[in-house]
Amino acid sequence: MQARAPGQLFSWDITYLPTEVKGVYSYLYLFMDIYSRKIVGWQVYASESVELAGEVMRDICGRERIAPGQMVLHSDNGSPMKGATMLATLRALGVAPSFSRPAVSNDNPYSESLFKTLKYRPVYPQHPFANLLAARQWVGAFVHWYNEEHRHSAIRFVTPAQRHAGLDVALLGARKGVYEAAKLRRPERWSGKTRSWKPVLVVHLNPDKDGLKNANKPEEKTALRKAA
Repeated sequence: MQARAPGQLFSWDITYLPTEVKGVYSYLYLFMDIYSRKIVGWQVYASESVELAGEVMRDICGRERIAPGQMVLHSDNGSPMKGATMLATLRALGVAPSFSRPAVSNDNPYSESLFKTLKYRPVYPQHPFANLLAARQWVGAFVHWYNEEHRHSAIRFVTPAQRHAGLDVALLGARKGVYEAAKLRRPERWSGKTRSWKPVLVVHLNPDKDGLKNANKPEEKTALRKAA
């Protein structure tokens, strides 16, 4: 499965956020566009629920203007993902569900990598969140940084928001020109070729399974291995 433009293939998952009550957690619902790596929807709730997941998905489809039959939504095999209410919501929206293969623990790599990026950020709180509002405020700040400021290595160091808006091709073209001009001015400072600024045109859901064998260039193989 692959995506060649935004709005074709999303990934989502739920992760725990600690609260001040031992053994009690908040739940972060997070949806990503795999092609652009943009976080297209999120919410923090006090419970894990198929109904709540459906509400977030309906909001995303409205904001992203997802037409019936346009998009596939991938997830693992958790109960909120495969619940009847969520599946009914996806059918009503015209979104095709996709699930991880049985007994394959890393079959939702984009969401897993995104959660790792979130929780290993230096600014991730050292103490539990005091309440839902505190958790939502922190996640909101993270999403803004990730979408608008984070230069993502797998998409040639543009931001997810730039790629989602279709700005990456022009940005990378300009960047290539800057590098080539710098090399002409001071060739002694360059031991080989400049970094590739060719846009990543195809993103595969399972890079290790089918993306790498279809990638034609070494730099594309490197990009496909990176998720977040």
